[in-house]
Amino acid sequence: MRVDLFDFELPQDRIALRPADPRDSARLLAVDPAAFGPELYRDQTVVNLPLLLRPGDVLAVNDTKVIPARLRGIRDREGNRSRVEVTLHKREATDSWRAFAKPAKRLRTGDAIHFGDDGASHVCETTRLVARVEERGEAGEILLQFEQAGAFLDEAIERLGEMPLPPYIAGRRETDAKDAGDYQTLFARRSGAVAAPTASLHFTPGLIEALEKRGVEIVRTTLHVGAGTFLPVKAEDTEDHVMHSEYGEVSEAAAERLNAARRGGNRIVAAGTTSLRILESAADPDGTIQPFAGDTSIFITPGYRFRAVDILLTNFHLPRSTLFMLVSAFCGLDVMQGAYRHAVQAGYRFYSYGDACLLFRAPGLSDPATDGFDPLRKER
Repeated sequence: MRVDLFDFELPQDRIALRPADPRDSARLLAVDPAAFGPELYRDQTVVNLPLLLRPGDVLAVNDTKVIPARLRGIRDREGNRSRVEVTLHKREATDSWRAFAKPAKRLRTGDAIHFGDDGASHVCETTRLVARVEERGEAGEILLQFEQAGAFLDEAIERLGEMPLPPYIAGRRETDAKDAGDYQTLFARRSGAVAAPTASLHFTPGLIEALEKRGVEIVRTTLHVGAGTFLPVKAEDTEDHVMHSEYGEVSEAAAERLNAARRGGNRIVAAGTTSLRILESAADPDGTIQPFAGDTSIFITPGYRFRAVDILLTNFHLPRSTLFMLVSAFCGLDVMQGAYRHAVQAGYRFYSYGDACLLFRAPGLSDPATDGFDPLRKER
């Protein structure tokens, strides 16, 4: 499909620079492609999420934890030095990461980069981190091999790195101490992401308790979100776009709980596009979810037949992005273009720190057992 079909205009003042406080006070736009007229788009609040779901639904969340993946350093090439910034996006080994460099033109294979110091050899080992450029790729991507490895490397990154806020936030204000908590979800447990699974930023302990009282079960999955999620789609056609891979896991226990819900006629709700992508990567053509551990570069565009997920909780995404393509596949391009127009006109806040959508899968792509259910009317 043509990428320009996924474009839309967004006023700059609709981009949220801070999250709602409390988190579950964010607005929520319920989008049901099976409805008509004013029932298609309904303005809600995240705190009402339990009322929009039904007992027996299973909510799949992403338990990845964001690391401070932005590092500022000095490139040292035979005594010639220049400042560079790198954003780690995918671990390749205990001592190596793929990263995006800025400005990438200053780097060559073999260059050493010193983080946390000025490149002087006398600096204390606990305050320095050194890497060498092993490969250079396209769009500023490099492969870095560090002198440290394993837990020692992890500790150094935690000490010297900065929280990697999305460019549409970082370009308008400085990252500060508040972001260390704001840009982390309540489910964060497994370190490895360089971008937050932002739909889960809306959850509070009270909301989780209300969901459990409603009879909604919460199941943890993992997808370590990479910085590639922020890269623009530069191709003119979706078939020519190459997705960056990300590592994810669905445990045997999680797969069994999700499959049991489906066998019982209940629905699977993904908290975020990351949860959806790992579940769809793990699902067989018949919808059975298998245990999964590995990389996925699944790219979902209109025409994709969803196997696992019935409902998607997600934030509002960038124009021409792979994530807007995904939600357009889930609900239909016309429906999502209308939803975003409604959101702009109604003053919703966009992107990572913004408001949310609750998307019900378009009838043509859904399990017949779930068609016709209206979450805001009497259950049947």
